[in-house]
Amino acid sequence: MIVPTLAREWALWRSGARRVAGVDEVGMACLAGPVVAAALVVKPYCRKIPGVRDSKTLSLQQRERLYDQILVRAAAVGVGAASVTEINELNILRASHLAMWRALRRVLPYDHALIDGREIREIDLGPHTAIVDGDALSYAIASASIVAKVTRDRLMYKLARRYPGYGWDRNVGYATRRHLQGLREHGLTPFHRTAYAPVRTFILQPTTLDDLIAQMDETGQMNETAEMDDNARIDRAEESIPALA
Repeated sequence: MIVPTLAREWALWRSGARRVAGVDEVGMACLAGPVVAAALVVKPYCRKIPGVRDSKTLSLQQRERLYDQILVRAAAVGVGAASVTEINELNILRASHLAMWRALRRVLPYDHALIDGREIREIDLGPHTAIVDGDALSYAIASASIVAKVTRDRLMYKLARRYPGYGWDRNVGYATRRHLQGLREHGLTPFHRTAYAPVRTFILQPTTLDDLIAQMDETGQMNETAEMDDNARIDRAEESIPALA
C-alpha cells in the first residue's frame, strides 16, 4: 500500500512557501448529491498523523477517527461544493473544479496548492501543482481527501433520512444495487444527477399514445436548437466562474 509523504510539501516550504494547501474532491461518480472538495493548509514542517492516506483506502471508522485529528492539527481547512444543478449544467469535471475553487477561497491566503488530478485550465486556482493520484502521494492532499469524504458522507446520511428509499446511508449516492432499485421503485429526487446516463434511464417514459405523440413533436422542436442551447449554457457557466485575484 502506498503511503503519502511530505516530500512535496517540504520542497515548497524550503522554497519559501509557508501556507501550502492540499486539495481533493469526492463524489465524482455518484448518481446523487453534490460534489464536495476540501482544501487543507498543513502547518509548516509538521509531522504526519499516523494512518492518514487516500480516503478510499480507509474504513468508515478510520476516516471518522482521523477526521478529528486532522482538523485539530491543520492550519486552515475549507470545504466547497458544487450542486446537482451545477453538475448537470457544467458537467462533473468542471463542477469539481468549481468546488475546489470554492474550497480554496475559504483558506486564503495560501502560497501554493497541491491538487489531486490533472492540470486545470478553465478556472484560476492560483499557484498550484496538479498531481495525478495525489491523494496517494501527498500527505496534504490525503488529509484533504479524508475531510472531503467525511463531510460529503455526513451530508448524504442526512439526505437519506429525507429520502429513505435509496440506501444513501450506506452507498452515499453511488450506483449500488440498492440505489438503482430505489430509482425503479420511487423515481428521481431533486438530488439525482439527471445528466448521468444511469439516472436518465429512470426518467418517466410516455405511457399513452397521446403522450408519445406529444413527446415526439416536442423532441423534434428541441433538436433544432439543442446544440445552440447547450453551447450557450456552457458559455454562461464559464463566465459565471470568477478568477482568483
